[in-house]
Amino acid sequence: MNEDFKLRVFTEPQQGATYDDLLRVARTAEAAGYDAFFRSDHYLKMGPISGEPGPTDAWLTLAGLARETTRLRLGTLMSAATFRLPGPLAISAAQVDQMSGGRLEFGLGSGWYEQEHTAYGLPFPALRERFDRYAEQLEIITGLWDTPQGATFDYRGTHYQLADSPALPKPVQRPRPPVLIGGAGKKRTPMLAARFADEFNLPFVDVATAAEQFDRVGRACTELGRDPSEIVRSAALVVCAGKDEAQIARRAAVIGREVDELRANGLTGTPAEVVDTIGAWRRRTGITRLYLQLLDVSDLDQLELVASEVVPQLD
Repeated sequence: MNEDFKLRVFTEPQQGATYDDLLRVARTAEAAGYDAFFRSDHYLKMGPISGEPGPTDAWLTLAGLARETTRLRLGTLMSAATFRLPGPLAISAAQVDQMSGGRLEFGLGSGWYEQEHTAYGLPFPALRERFDRYAEQLEIITGLWDTPQGATFDYRGTHYQLADSPALPKPVQRPRPPVLIGGAGKKRTPMLAARFADEFNLPFVDVATAAEQFDRVGRACTELGRDPSEIVRSAALVVCAGKDEAQIARRAAVIGREVDELRANGLTGTPAEVVDTIGAWRRRTGITRLYLQLLDVSDLDQLELVASEVVPQLD
């Protein structure tokens, strides 16, 4: 596989997974040669499932995996700015970077799932305020990490104020861990990406939509005087790969999806089909990272199938 192109594993633990389930996925991914393990940051299940045994905290999970893996990059797609205050979040993320020896990638979003906020007593402001808070959090977290050792950090925004912060602890990666931003918003999202992102991710959209949004991010970079090539392009697609139609159908049934729908919207089919889909995405959008959304975290064989029969065909 081309060394510049990376396949990453992405899980949705709120749908029903324990820490031990995630550890098995991460260890399998590491042994199979995947580049990274990412997880969502949600507190409530989605769809007609039980979600049992209940959610796991994203940052506690990453801290544990930081000590129980050795090579994998670790991160969130995406942590919600509505969940945590920016100062403590910067501390938690810096500590995970330290615990992993500098393997953290920091994904942050505005927050969107109102029901989980209601379920766990979290404020859920209107969209404009959520984005305003999101932008301030990006300024604060990157500002804390970028502050030179021994200096202090001050910030006075509409929603957050910091005074004489020692801006500690520092992450291992300097000046900071890579920042991931994503989403399909046409105005503010591209501008925030141009200001802060090291990687821009588009989850679960079609190729044409992705290409248009990457172009918007590129134009926003140009407006700010930044080279658009500095931002890594990535996508996330649900994976449902199998050696034959019967295996593909069984995997689709387990995650409650139709094969035809998955073929249209995901990374689905035989290894040869998956290779073709990845090739089309790379040609049309220029992505160099692809996150495989593994909805059945017990299906470790699927990860091994992709690693053994898809990855060798990627050039």
